[in-house]
Amino acid sequence: MTSIHFPDDLINLQAAWLRTYTDLARQPTQASTTTLRRRLIALSCDIAAHPFWAVPGRSPAAQVELRHRARARAWVTAA
Repeated sequence: MTSIHFPDDLINLQAAWLRTYTDLARQPTQASTTTLRRRLIALSCDIAAHPFWAVPGRSPAAQVELRHRARARAWVTAA
C-alpha cells in the first residue's frame, strides 16, 4: 500500500475523536456523558464530511491508516 498524505486538519480531527472516545470510556457509570457523546457525533460528522474523502478511490484502508496516524499523534501530543 502506498503512503497516503492526509491533511493535518483531518489527522487532528481524528486525534480529537480518539481523545474524546478515551475520555468517554473513562467516565464512571453514573456520570453524565451527554457532552462527550455529542462531541463524538460532531467530530464523526466533521471527519466523514472532510473534502479529503471526496476524491474517488478513497478506501476503507485509508480510514484505518488515518486512525493509526491520529493515534500516534494523539499519544505524542499527550506526552
